[in-house]
Amino acid sequence: MNYAVRRFPGYGKLSGKSLDELRAGERVAVSDGKQDPLDFVLWKSAKPEDPPQARWDSAYGTGRPGWHIECSAMSCATLGESFDIHGGGADLQFPHHENEIAQSEGATGKPLARLWMHNGFVRVDDEKMSKSLGNFFTIRDVLQRYGAETVRFFIVRTHYRSALNYSDAHLDDARQALRRLYTALSLVHPADDGAAIDWAAPHAARFKAAMDEDFGTPGAVAVLFELAGAVNKTRAPDLAGQLKALGGILGLLQGDPEAFLQAGVEAVDTDEIQARIAARAAAKAARNFAEADRIRDALLARGIVLKDSAAGTTWEAAP
Repeated sequence: MNYAVRRFPGYGKLSGKSLDELRAGERVAVSDGKQDPLDFVLWKSAKPEDPPQARWDSAYGTGRPGWHIECSAMSCATLGESFDIHGGGADLQFPHHENEIAQSEGATGKPLARLWMHNGFVRVDDEKMSKSLGNFFTIRDVLQRYGAETVRFFIVRTHYRSALNYSDAHLDDARQALRRLYTALSLVHPADDGAAIDWAAPHAARFKAAMDEDFGTPGAVAVLFELAGAVNKTRAPDLAGQLKALGGILGLLQGDPEAFLQAGVEAVDTDEIQARIAARAAAKAARNFAEADRIRDALLARGIVLKDSAAGTTWEAAP
């Protein structure tokens, strides 16, 4: 049993194409039971070789549902006849999602989804991720080398509709960029931690405008860097509080800044590092700058960077 797409006036509204445009270049002949090559299967008759668990009795004979109707049936059963957001890969916009709309709205007379979101594909070093190419990996593989927050930051820096190009270099860059945000938070304790965000504040307003424009996470991340720059310049606790709060909307910057910046140093002994920092301070006080430099360089060779400020000396893992 097929769905006659020309009997549904809105067919093509999601992809923005007319039926004639969708048929352009069509090379498949119209098969039995189809009025148009774009017609799609709602119910497939059972074949003798089909296993028992893949066939059901129905008013249309023994068989199984087509791929498109399966999704409409599942979404209707779990979310109702009309729901807020329907997502999927960009390759599903046509014909799968067009077919879902046609059969669901044709049956109920209600909009299937109020908002459609189609994500771009993951690419690896500018090639499509594929098992056949040998560049396929799982998130568990990635987390063996990079922290979960770094991976999240790497993802939100790209708009969800754009291709996401994975590479170690891009993840290394994301980790360094995230360090810059955490460095700003390490300079001053955020004020009003946990307080409601004032969306009338300039940075918050720009952040919200970016997110309201098709979930524009790259624009929102740009606002975080603006805030980090302002925190570095002013040392203002209220701006640090905004930075942390807005970062939390994206699931970022909720960890301890010092712990994040110090992560990555192997076999670290914090007491020993603090003792080295104290020894360096004593050497500087005695104007033994050669010894102070020696201590600094020795720690750097172990992947530890010292940061001097008016409040004292802190340390973090080398980039």
